[in-house]
Amino acid sequence: MKKQTLRAWLYLLPAILFLGFFLVYPLIDVFVYSMEEGYNFASQTYFGTGFYNYSYVLHDPYFLQAVENTFLLVVITVPLSTGFALLISLALSSIKALRDLYQTVFFLPYVTNTLAVGMVFMVLFQKTEYTDGLINLMLHWFGAGPVDFISGPYWAKMFVLCFYTIWVVMPFKILILTSALASVNPDYYKAAKVDGTSKTRIFWKITVPMISPMIFYLIITGFIGAFKAYSDAVALFGTDLNAAGMNTIVGYVYDMLYGDSGGFPSYASAAAILLFVIVLTITCINLLVSKKHVHY
Repeated sequence: MKKQTLRAWLYLLPAILFLGFFLVYPLIDVFVYSMEEGYNFASQTYFGTGFYNYSYVLHDPYFLQAVENTFLLVVITVPLSTGFALLISLALSSIKALRDLYQTVFFLPYVTNTLAVGMVFMVLFQKTEYTDGLINLMLHWFGAGPVDFISGPYWAKMFVLCFYTIWVVMPFKILILTSALASVNPDYYKAAKVDGTSKTRIFWKITVPMISPMIFYLIITGFIGAFKAYSDAVALFGTDLNAAGMNTIVGYVYDMLYGDSGGFPSYASAAAILLFVIVLTITCINLLVSKKHVHY
């Protein structure tokens, strides 16, 4: 028994070393940086330790704006993208003859470069002195607009960012949910039809419970992914996200390291630790909820 245990640990050793070197050590290092006050990047010195960096970040209006943007992005995009993906997956499952073809079509945006898709969205939504853009043209047909979605009011820019994020993440969710629906035992549906159960009741009492592990998996990963959003905003609004009022928490960390306000790794580390705590807390809450509702 001891030999088997030792052999198991030997097999796990490379993975443990890899995770320790590339995950645990950087996290500890970031935490140490976040506690060093007055850190000088050039001389690698600091004059004290404490929580000043956290206080500075939590009172920085740019960080507070980034937190607001990120939370709005999470709250709006995760439920909507998961819900739309489930509806589309149900539709795909009902047309088995062309399901594989449609799966490929819906998955194409996921394998397309994020910045390239962002450029397309910018062209569609941007209002310039030469054109109002395709979306504004469509709004004009209904007697609305034009709206400057890229450089205009905050709600318009947030709408574009959420729309873009949903568009980018939905293909992966559709693929996962379509596979989950295909794995449901058809005998359950046959038994329900024999009993005369309605389609709505079948969906809520059979389909949703059977695929609930995948739904919660997508919700948890969706929350984590949305909290790490940065390239989406850059693709739409450029690199100066603070000026556009559309920065995210990850964007704030990047700016503190490399942006115009760069050279402050202690502030960036404090913001990164705060992001880690937020994501960890929400992930733990989701896991606790999923344990109560997931049916295996």
